[in-house]
Amino acid sequence: QVQLVESGGGSVQAGGSLRLSCAASGLTSSRYCMGWFRQAPGKEREGVARIYTGSGTAVYADSVKGRFTISQHNAKSPLYLQMNSLKTEDTAMYYCAIANWIPCPDNHTYYDTWGRGTQVTVSS
Repeated sequence: QVQLVESGGGSVQAGGSLRLSCAASGLTSSRYCMGWFRQAPGKEREGVARIYTGSGTAVYADSVKGRFTISQHNAKSPLYLQMNSLKTEDTAMYYCAIANWIPCPDNHTYYDTWGRGTQVTVSS
């Protein structure tokens, strides 16, 4: 069974940087869509970034474009989310997830396997 474990969250001052990691185990295919999502208290879960390693195509939410970078060497390597120029509105629980759809979907309902999340808190 596929399992995902996020790490790298923490508290950081606005304008700072963090790099989140997602380690995957139990993968049976090299063609996965993997994405980062976040959810703040009282808000819906939203897509942050997603990538399909078969093509290297990455897509970002407008709110993080130019600040965040998603990367992965291949579908069985750790998934990273480099977050720069962090803002207070980036504060949320961040999750990584896998979907078996092409193109990689943004909607969280298409993702089948989820990690437990890592908290990111950005202070002003």
